[in-house]
Amino acid sequence: MKSTQGQTMGTTWSVRAVLPMELSLRAWHDGIQAALDLVDGQMSTYKPQSALSHFNSAPAGTWHVLPTECFQVVKHALSVARDSDGAYDPTVGPLVNLWGFGPEASRGEPPSDEAIAGASERIGWWKIKLDDATHSLYQPGGIYLDLSSVAKGYGVDLVGRYLDGLGIGAWLVEVGGELKGKGTKPDRSPWRIGIERPGAAADAVEHVDQLSQVLTLSGRAIATSGDYRRTFTTGDVSFSHHIDPRSGRPVPHAVASVSVLAHDAMQADPIGTLMTVLGPEQGLRWANERGLAVMFILHGANGLEERLSPAFAAALSS
Repeated sequence: MKSTQGQTMGTTWSVRAVLPMELSLRAWHDGIQAALDLVDGQMSTYKPQSALSHFNSAPAGTWHVLPTECFQVVKHALSVARDSDGAYDPTVGPLVNLWGFGPEASRGEPPSDEAIAGASERIGWWKIKLDDATHSLYQPGGIYLDLSSVAKGYGVDLVGRYLDGLGIGAWLVEVGGELKGKGTKPDRSPWRIGIERPGAAADAVEHVDQLSQVLTLSGRAIATSGDYRRTFTTGDVSFSHHIDPRSGRPVPHAVASVSVLAHDAMQADPIGTLMTVLGPEQGLRWANERGLAVMFILHGANGLEERLSPAFAAALSS
């Protein structure tokens, strides 16, 4: 069993795998980093030369050919937006930036109603046109895509495909808290991961009571979205980085975190954001209609409370 780690997309990554004898640790590490650098280089809003940044700054009425990987991620994000009637919307970028959670300066107080209304006029997944044949995207003017809720998941899947291509049959990939596992460890036990209870310091879970659930992750992925990593506070009000694209404001309800299980991390990643926006009642109804495995951790009157979809409950025993 070998492990390696690095940095990407403003966060960290780690991989554990059973390597063939002929594969050097350096070559393995560099290949993983190259896959993640490709995603970051194409889809970052923090890099002015990324394909996404070029599209976001393009003039109205222009078509832009995107790299295959970026096009796939945009297409998937738009499909989730369509299926959720815009509760999830990758064009939310102007609002993310306005609230201080993008590449622009952070904030210490909420923006004005006028500023929110102005940014909201630029939101709308339905304004974008796709051309599958040429992998082109139409910029209608003012659209600013933010793929931060899906790019890490895609990165996990891309690393997994890279490892598969090397003939590695057992691996666990993690990028910024999004994970996917395949195969089993050398002792034939499955990859087991714990879902962190909100409030534990990042990467500092020391006791089992800091974990909400423990499950196996061989052959599936998990993504967790939380309200406790990126916030700012004004007075006694805390504002989360999860913006509801319909209201233009951070989500106001009591969701502490959402975990989503799926076959691929790119599938799980945006659903976590969507569930946070919808909240537990609408979110679980939406998830149950589609047979999705979702777990909410909520701020309740007596502390943290869990609510699981039937598919997630079944996954815990599998």
